[in-house]
Amino acid sequence: MSSTSLLLYVDAQYVSPYALSAFVALHEKGLPFDIQTLDLAAKAQHEPDFAAKSLTRRVPTLIHNGFSLSESSAIAEYIDEVFPGTPLYPNEPQSRARARQVQAWLRSDLTALKQERPTEVVFLGEKQPPLSPKAQRAAEKLFSAAELLLAANTENLFGQWSIADVDLALTLNRLILHGDSVPNNLVTYAKNQWQRPSVQLWINQKR
Repeated sequence: MSSTSLLLYVDAQYVSPYALSAFVALHEKGLPFDIQTLDLAAKAQHEPDFAAKSLTRRVPTLIHNGFSLSESSAIAEYIDEVFPGTPLYPNEPQSRARARQVQAWLRSDLTALKQERPTEVVFLGEKQPPLSPKAQRAAEKLFSAAELLLAANTENLFGQWSIADVDLALTLNRLILHGDSVPNNLVTYAKNQWQRPSVQLWINQKR
C-alpha cells in the first residue's frame, strides 16, 4: 500500500455503528480508501486471513501501509494525527478530552438500550417491542447527558463538528428512527447530524 492508500474492513450488512464511525472519519479527511466487507454472521472475522490482520478480530479494522488497527475511536484518533484535513476532534484540550469521553461512554454503557434498539432498527427499519424499564432508564440517562452536552449549542457538541457527534447522533437515532419518544431538541440535533454528506454515504450503502 502507498502512504495514502487505506483499506477498511466493515460488516457486510453495513449496520455496525463503529464501522460507520470509522467510515465517516475517513471521508471527513478526504482520504481515498477501499472497503472490504466481512460476513460476521458466518464468523468471517475469525478466519485465519483476517485474524492475522486484526488484533481483536473485530470490525472496523483499518489497514494502512502494513499497519492494522481496530476499535473505531482508536482509528479516528490515528487518522486525525496522521493525516491533514477536517479535524475529527476539537483542538482545545478539555473539549478534545470530552469528545473522547463521550465516545468511550457510548461504547461501554447503555447496554440495555443498545440490545433492545440494535442498529438494525436504524439501517434496516426493524421494529422491536417496547423498551423494558432498564432500557428506559438507559434512555433517560442518554437524554440527560446529551442535553447537558448540548446546552450551549444545539448544532454540534463542541461548537464545530467532531466525530463524537456521529456517535451521539447514532445512539439517539436508535430511538428516534424506531418511533420512541425523544426530546424535540435532541431529535433536531440527531436529524441535522444525519444529513452530513459523509453519514449519508454510509446510509445509502447497498444492504
